[in-house]
Amino acid sequence: MKFGKVDHPETIDFTLPQDHIDTEKVLSTTTSAPLQVYVGCAKWNKQDLKNFYPRGTKDELGYYSSQFNCIELNATFYRLFPKEQYEKWYDKTPEGFKFFPKITNNISHLKRLIDAEQYIPEYLDHTLALKEKLGTIFLQMHNNFQPKNFDRVDNFINHWPSHVPIALEFRHTDWFNDPQVAERLYHTLEEHNMANVLVDTAGRRDIMHMRLTNNEAFIRFVGANHESDYTRLDDWIVRLQKWIAQGLKNIHFFIHQNVEVESPLLTAYFIKKLNSELSLDLKIPQTLSQNNTNTPTLF
Repeated sequence: MKFGKVDHPETIDFTLPQDHIDTEKVLSTTTSAPLQVYVGCAKWNKQDLKNFYPRGTKDELGYYSSQFNCIELNATFYRLFPKEQYEKWYDKTPEGFKFFPKITNNISHLKRLIDAEQYIPEYLDHTLALKEKLGTIFLQMHNNFQPKNFDRVDNFINHWPSHVPIALEFRHTDWFNDPQVAERLYHTLEEHNMANVLVDTAGRRDIMHMRLTNNEAFIRFVGANHESDYTRLDDWIVRLQKWIAQGLKNIHFFIHQNVEVESPLLTAYFIKKLNSELSLDLKIPQTLSQNNTNTPTLF
């Protein structure tokens, strides 16, 4: 994942911004539902996830899903897979596993949300084949998609079925540096119970809004292939602890790297720390549990 990649990550201030004032208000309306935590990578193919699969592994998704409880399904961005493919993915994965698919780029990047109501039904007809293993779908807009097209966002949101969880990701800085635009976006998402994606990447600190719009923290973390990746993850655990104390019930955390070298090890480090700090019992992927060390060597 090259988004926000920098040549010298050691020069970046990775301090997480303070929460938006309305994040606590959103979380204060919580229910008594149990805390749900899903942590995973963005891909499962062997070529990207180096030193993760045992030698001879043929069913990559089958093995991946035995180690992690979810996947951020980026493959669905590039084309609309046949419904049968979603059914095969469903059958290959264990009970409790969840997919968090990205909406096809035909809707987000090629059509740029124009006439979205014509394409949403077909997309959902295929994606809903994942049944109870479908997590939150997410829409990622192009870097140059600007607030002047807010009417398209409204149209998309108004045609999205309320029973299907969705998170939206905006990358143009004007969605966040213009207070009127930002507040309109936040309140629109909040009104429709849609999540506001948080992207933590080195070169785009301008889009770290720290504004939750429902009871879901959907976080896309991009490691810089630098030792600072670990302290950044530690900082996220502190922030998640704070949000849980305020009422957060759903954590969906996906770990990328600018160069996908050993993302499973970085993810396993995070899971181990989450278990320790939040008293969870998430499975620690085999890559780390066999090491008997707190910090795997990636660099």
